[in-house]
Amino acid sequence: MASALKNLSEYDDTNIPEAADMKFGIVVSEWNKEITHALYQGCIDTLLKHGAKEENIQQSQVPGSFELPAAARWMANAKDVDAVICLGCVIKGETSHNEYINNTVAAALMNLSLAMNKPFIFGVITPNTLQQAQDRAGGKHGNKGVEAAVTAIRMVHTKTELEKPKKKIGF
Repeated sequence: MASALKNLSEYDDTNIPEAADMKFGIVVSEWNKEITHALYQGCIDTLLKHGAKEENIQQSQVPGSFELPAAARWMANAKDVDAVICLGCVIKGETSHNEYINNTVAAALMNLSLAMNKPFIFGVITPNTLQQAQDRAGGKHGNKGVEAAVTAIRMVHTKTELEKPKKKIGF
């Protein structure tokens, strides 16, 4: 969570694995595009900074955050990707629609991760105001797109490490 206590763009570079052999999909919501495009830029810049190759990054846009899980699944099925990063922004309005969307999208992405055995990253910011969204899309609290990219790299690395055959001793 971004706050005065944590900037989303601050992390230990030495703790991030090399991403040169990793393949990523990024699905971006067009709703609140000023915010989501800033999230995308932070995400793509971070992936490239850590060695991901441009040709190994697929991108798609959807109308809103609610559509992220469906497009993420389609991307995972159609493209050779190790992880899918979903970027969106749902600003609280006059009703509680944001709670339904945010909970549904988060649950759907977790279910996809478990069902498809690959990371689906929740890079959706859930602010109360436009100012809070701007603060988390490159403003004073950093960029959630950076955090999503770092999470994707680390999760792909973790999965790869856990799937390596164990070395046997003796027999």
